[in-house]
Amino acid sequence: MPPIQLAERLALLLALALFLGLAFEEIYKRDEPEIPGGVRTFPLVALAGAMLYLVEPNRALAFCVGLLALGAWLFVFLRVGLPPARTGRTLVIPATNLLVYALGPVALTQPPWVAVGATVAAVLLIGWREQMHGFVRLVPQDEILTAGKFLILAGIILPLLPDVRLISGAPLTPYRVWLAVVAISGLSYLTYLIQRYFPVKGAATKGGALLPALLGGAYSSTAATVVLAKRLRGAAAPRAELSAGIVAATSVMYVRLAIVVALFSVPLALSLAPALAVLFAAAALLAWREWRRAERGAAQELAIPTVNPLQLTTALVFAALFVVISLAMVWVEQLFGQAGIFTLAAIVGASDIDPFVLNLAQGGAPGMSVSALAAAVLIAASANNLAKSAYAIGFGGLASTLRPALLLVVLALLGFAAGAAHLV
Repeated sequence: MPPIQLAERLALLLALALFLGLAFEEIYKRDEPEIPGGVRTFPLVALAGAMLYLVEPNRALAFCVGLLALGAWLFVFLRVGLPPARTGRTLVIPATNLLVYALGPVALTQPPWVAVGATVAAVLLIGWREQMHGFVRLVPQDEILTAGKFLILAGIILPLLPDVRLISGAPLTPYRVWLAVVAISGLSYLTYLIQRYFPVKGAATKGGALLPALLGGAYSSTAATVVLAKRLRGAAAPRAELSAGIVAATSVMYVRLAIVVALFSVPLALSLAPALAVLFAAAALLAWREWRRAERGAAQELAIPTVNPLQLTTALVFAALFVVISLAMVWVEQLFGQAGIFTLAAIVGASDIDPFVLNLAQGGAPGMSVSALAAAVLIAASANNLAKSAYAIGFGGLASTLRPALLLVVLALLGFAAGAAHLV
């Protein structure tokens, strides 16, 4: 390593150790100054780790000896030097000291972002001690198990599945099927957590129906439409804020589509971006106009109920739908070509369009151009808007939901027009 680069790495190391020492003293040494670590100790420990590594970098024997010595000293001090009742007898103290010691060779051998990232993560973990303990008391045991299920889906099952075609004529592999399940489940799970643990405040205000609808739209715009339509049926008169919520939920659907497509096909996402942006802006404008009609203080408390998306039954049902639609796309494209895919897009719009869109993004219609694939996505989304318009009237009644139903029809027509523009 050139001398200038070595000097830069050592300066970065000292700065990071000092930064970590400041955070450490603020939390742990304010009441117990004898605890090892701080603004002087950490830079010295980090510098010692770097120097011992430079002495013999091939096998790092000197560094390992120093690590054993530091660990032994910390053990003796924390085991014997501190009374049992002192708060310093915690694993955080030796772990932080050992991390600072290891920063030496990390800063010398790895890209700078590795050392910076580790230091920032340590500072956040130290500084958020009370908040993290409070979070543990907030999160119930079943949610921890649910998070474990997601890790099993994404971190164990997915890597083990083969990426080998099940049928020669279809780009359908076990890995791609489960990857689609993980993507949709992860996005829905994130929305579910936000809704459950970050509830919208001020639900009785004018915008109280709009904000939950936005979160509900990120989870399922169809479910949000049904819930709000039922609320409209139960209201004594048409409620503009509930109507705005229905349209706002659909506006979030366009953002969700953009994210889902971008995860699997950047070219398709770029082709769709202008149309989805225009549709989102149109839906947001219509929702805003409806919201402006609402009377301040008229809204009641509203929540869009959701179920935990990380259920085995839900995952298997989605995987089955994905496989069925993938096979249907192959059959339809072979018999009817591009027109068949567009017809299938309109049909699946009556239900969940995610399996269809993910199949397109993963190459489920190899004979179609990117523009044609974008048109198929827009057709499916627009057909879904028509279906939601019918659901709104069916669950809310014609008199109560006529305005939001007509607005959804307008968005559907705009979507069909955008799809047609991709084919010109």
